[in-house]
Amino acid sequence: MAADAHSMKAIDQKLTESKASVSGDVVHIETTYHSGDESDSIEQTDTGKVTWLISATVSLGGFLFGYDTGVISAVLISLKSDLGHVLSSSEQELITSITSGGALIGAVIAGLFADRFGRKLPLYLGCLVFSVGAVIQAAAYSVIQMTIGRFIVGLGVGSAAMVIPLYIGELAPAKYRGRMIAFDNMSVTLGQLISYALGAAFAEVSQGWRYMVGLGVAPALILAALLPMCPESPRQLLLHGKFDQARVVLRRTYPNSTELQVTSKLNLINHSITEMKIATGEKNMWWTFTQLFTDAPSRRALICACTVMAISQLGGFNTLMYYSGTLFSLVGFNKPAAVSIVVGGTNFIFTFVNMFIIDRVGRRRILLCTVSGMAISLVVAAVAFHFIPINKDLILEASGVNWAGILVLVTIVFYVAFFASGVATIGWVGTELLPLPVRALGTMVNTVTCWGCNIIIASTFLSMMKSMTPSGAFGFYSGICGFGWLFILLAYPEVKNMPLESVQEVFANGFGVKHAAKLQKEAKAQRKAMASVA
Repeated sequence: MAADAHSMKAIDQKLTESKASVSGDVVHIETTYHSGDESDSIEQTDTGKVTWLISATVSLGGFLFGYDTGVISAVLISLKSDLGHVLSSSEQELITSITSGGALIGAVIAGLFADRFGRKLPLYLGCLVFSVGAVIQAAAYSVIQMTIGRFIVGLGVGSAAMVIPLYIGELAPAKYRGRMIAFDNMSVTLGQLISYALGAAFAEVSQGWRYMVGLGVAPALILAALLPMCPESPRQLLLHGKFDQARVVLRRTYPNSTELQVTSKLNLINHSITEMKIATGEKNMWWTFTQLFTDAPSRRALICACTVMAISQLGGFNTLMYYSGTLFSLVGFNKPAAVSIVVGGTNFIFTFVNMFIIDRVGRRRILLCTVSGMAISLVVAAVAFHFIPINKDLILEASGVNWAGILVLVTIVFYVAFFASGVATIGWVGTELLPLPVRALGTMVNTVTCWGCNIIIASTFLSMMKSMTPSGAFGFYSGICGFGWLFILLAYPEVKNMPLESVQEVFANGFGVKHAAKLQKEAKAQRKAMASVA
């Protein structure tokens, strides 16, 4: 403990080298803090298995997200007149999109309290409200009841979706951060796949949709039961002055590290927290929130994170999640719920692909490859729809599936493969770009971007199909992907294997694409030098 106190004192002394540039209410810290003692060599040691288990456990929250987005596709087909009458297109869009509205609000609430009360409390609350919403849905006999249940479920989904990537990103070692956050997205795709399978299983069961939505309670209860075994992140513990607990968590994360390495890591994290406190002082949360937009490096990081998230939502994928059954029925498939399993299976499998390559290949290269593939796939699908006889009321004027319908299915499978192996996960990994002082609120904005764009897609897809034709709608989504590819090429930097405390340096002068590449080369050379010495 004496050594710890000495280390903390040393940090305070070294902070005198920091320079705070103040302009109006905008504060940006430029630090000249360097120390050979406070190295980050702990990142080169082996990671404890418990860290992987914790990441997998909290990723059950992603399962809730995926199950809910997937199950509505089968529910819309099975509802018929169980809510009092056959639903119109606008009512289907309402029931689908209201969950995204609830998720947006849930993300905001979680973001406001994530720093003050820690990362785990929003997860507990998310499990509770998700369970309540699932029960209300299962017992619904009117559109209003169903809408209320879907909205409440959205509150829980939004809370979990906002906090989980933030929590894992702070807990994970730099070299595995992408893969551990990918656990969350893998759980999302698993939830979608299982919801499709249950949708096919209950398709011919009377009132079977009630079982589908009611079963969503199970993973929420399991997550709530396992959360007590998951610690808070070291950064959160240090933020609240719990130095000893943070040391214990770091020892579990890096079991083969030395005491000096653990202390050095604690000092580095604590230094960034001290910088944050200098920058924010006694300012309130609103002031901190405005720094996301007025502090140039924070703004650039937020733009990068939110743009990739927007591409993942506006690029058309959620039309498949919410309306895959409706879509495949439209092109002529007799058992659309069963065909949807192909989409869910592809999504799940290629999420595994992303998990194995994200920290090796890097975020930027993966995005450039996969987003272009998404755009091309959607163009082919738009052309194929032109040869399917669908009238303005979205009714197929033919029996069976023609060659164009088969081509639509094939191109959608390719599109989903590109989506799942790229932007689906990296949209959530983008929280790593945000500096510590605004990380929780920035993650909130990123999650709000997700659900805001989600609302747009869920509430307009059927209307767009009618007004623009299916070919026009899919061509529009392709254009969004094309814009996204151009943005990634010009403005999205590579930060794989970089400690969170170092990432914010990338955005100090511009979007830092070239500067990040330079840092990557330097880090690679340093790792080789350390390996040769060892």
